[in-house]
This record gives sequence, C-alpha cells and structure tokens, in this order.
Amino acid sequence: MAHLIQPLDTEDPLGPLPQEFAAIMRPELPSLIKEIGVEVTRAYPEYARLLDGPNGQAIRVGVEQSLASFVDLVAEPSSPTTLRDDMCRRFGRFEAYEGRSMDTLQGAYRLGARVALRRAKKVGQSYHLSPTLMLSFADALFAYVDELESLSREGFQEVQSQSGEHNEALRRRLLHLILAGRPAPGSAIADLCEQVGWTLPEEVTLIAVRAPAELDRLSADRDLLVDLSAPQPHLLIPGALDDARRSMLAQALPAGRAAIGLTVPTALACESIRWARRVLELVDSGVIDDAPLIRCEDHLTTLWLLSDPALLDQLARRELAAVAGISPTRRDRLVETLRIWLDTRGTAAQMGALLDVHPQTVRYRMRSLETIFGDQLVDPESRFATEAVLRALRLRSRATGTSP
Repeated sequence: MAHLIQPLDTEDPLGPLPQEFAAIMRPELPSLIKEIGVEVTRAYPEYARLLDGPNGQAIRVGVEQSLASFVDLVAEPSSPTTLRDDMCRRFGRFEAYEGRSMDTLQGAYRLGARVALRRAKKVGQSYHLSPTLMLSFADALFAYVDELESLSREGFQEVQSQSGEHNEALRRRLLHLILAGRPAPGSAIADLCEQVGWTLPEEVTLIAVRAPAELDRLSADRDLLVDLSAPQPHLLIPGALDDARRSMLAQALPAGRAAIGLTVPTALACESIRWARRVLELVDSGVIDDAPLIRCEDHLTTLWLLSDPALLDQLARRELAAVAGISPTRRDRLVETLRIWLDTRGTAAQMGALLDVHPQTVRYRMRSLETIFGDQLVDPESRFATEAVLRALRLRSRATGTSP
C-alpha cells in the first residue's frame, strides 16, 4: 500500500488522504453510524431521548450526512458541502432551542470522531496501511470535526442573538418534552410550564405542517406551542380544535398545508402528531386529496388500512390466494366484481351499472367467485378480512396509478 502514502499538507486537512482511501472507508459507514449512535447515546442520555422523539429521523439523517460528506471529500475534495453545512447549523440551532450550551454537542462530535478513529485503526491493520497514512487520517478527521463544530456554533449563535428567543426556546423545549414519546419527568414539564406561564392541559391537538412553514404570530393564539424550524414543523393546541381554533389556524398558517391530528390526552400527544404526519404522507402519495387543513378524523379508516404496508402485502397474499393462479386480466375483473359486491351487496343490475357490464356478466362472475373462494365468502371473519384487504389495495392503487 506504499502508493497510498502522500506527504502531509497542513494547508488542507484532507490533502494528505489519497482519493483511493474513500473506497476503503465507504463500506464501513453503515455499521460505523450505528456504533457511533450507541456510544453517543450511552454517554449523553439526552440524545437517546431526542432520537426517540419527533425529530429523531432528521437527527439520524444529519449524522449520516456528516460522515458521508467526509468520505465524499476524500474521494473528491471539491465535493459540495451545502447540505452538510446546513445540517450542522441546524444542530447548533437545535441545541440553543433546547436550552443547552454547545458543550454537549461538541462532546458528541468528538466522541464520534474517536469511535471513527478506532474503527479506522482496525481497518488500517487489515489493509496493512502505513502509520504515516493513519496519522494523516487522524489529522484530517479531527480537523473535519473542528469544521463541524464551527458550523454548529454559527447556528447556535444565530439563535442566541435573536431577541426574545430565550422564552421561545423554553416553549419549544416544553413541546419536545410533551412529544418525547415516553413519560418525561413530570417535574421537568412542570418547571417549564411555570417558567413560560403555560398551563398543562388534560387534552391536546397536534398539527403537522408542511416545510417550509411560517406562522402569523399576530393571528395565532398565544397558548400555542410551536416548532416550525424543525425538519417536520408542528404545533400544539391545548384542548380540542373547535371552530374558533380552526378559523385561527386558517389565518395563522396562510401559506401552509397542515394536517390536524386527533385530540388526545396530553400523554398521547406523540400519537396525535404521528397520525397527522402520516396523513401528509398519504396526501403526497395521492391517496388523500390535498387541502389547506386536513383532519385526521376524516381519514381514520384510511390510516388504519394503510398503517402497515408490509403486513398488508402478507394479508393480501393470504386472502387472494384463491385467484393467484388466474390470468391477470380475468383476476382483475373478478377481484373488482368481488370488491363491488362486498361494498354494496347489490343486485346484479346495480353491480352491472357500477362495473359497466351486463347483469348476466355479473351473475357469471359471482358464480365463478363462489366456486373459487368457497366458504371464504360465507364465513363472516374471512369475509371481513377479504373486504379490508380489497379496500386497502384500492386506496394504495390511488398512489401508484395501477389496478388494486
């Protein structure tokens, strides 16, 4: 591996690393990311809570982006770092919003670097890399971490410099604790409620908002808890969403699309926001029609039927096994006829009108279905499972534009 050794260049921290080194590093990334996650959450339990909370996925993406960017820069020093830079600044802003100093984030960065260096030493031994190259790697890695810290500090200072931001940071912190997804210390929530002058309600309604989101503070009620700077913007309304609250939302979120979660006990706030975000996903995929304010309450059956796509595939394979061996064209016709019958329990004439076929064709298909499915259409439990599968497949077909 002597050809990999290049002279140390103190001007550019990535200069000493040959581009071929990226090919050695890249396969290590998936398992390295997991290892860093374990070490960091063990050393900093507050990050374990955040990873389980509403911003957990965005945080994981940020960590992956930072590590992948390092490898990309080794492979091609001119690789753009715009996404990485923005993510690091977001991390810094998030620390400020959470009311912490930069010490915890800096410690997490440096711990991650030590884990990566430990892995690099093992890989270096297996590839018989020279000590000089490994020293260059260490220099480049810690210089890179310094750069990440600097970017995060920019975001942190940006938040701190904004007037009146301290109270907003405390309110966001309170919102995050309520949405933690598992019981948070009651004393911590009570202390924050006292600091910001907010009364903890028995019930809450969560709203998922499309990014980027803006809120007209003059139109918004003052008792809202809001985080529109998060990757998945959201806000909390104390109590139920009555007509007055709905009108307020329409004015306060004039440019955004939002999904209104169910009103739930405050301890279940994380479920309300989860359902609301799922509704936005189904809007994006074309299953649910878009609108400025979409109520989860209007789409509960859809949420239930499409809550587990993999399980739906397994259930469909079981319930429709009887027609699996039939030609696709005939199978589609029979399944659609079966769906119409389960939906309407109509006469041949009524079903024929819906299917745009002659009633006699409907009768022929129904006799075929009775022969193929047998007792499956007689037993109430089996019939219900079949009907649920067909409804779910039809909903999903709206997203793919294919037949159910």
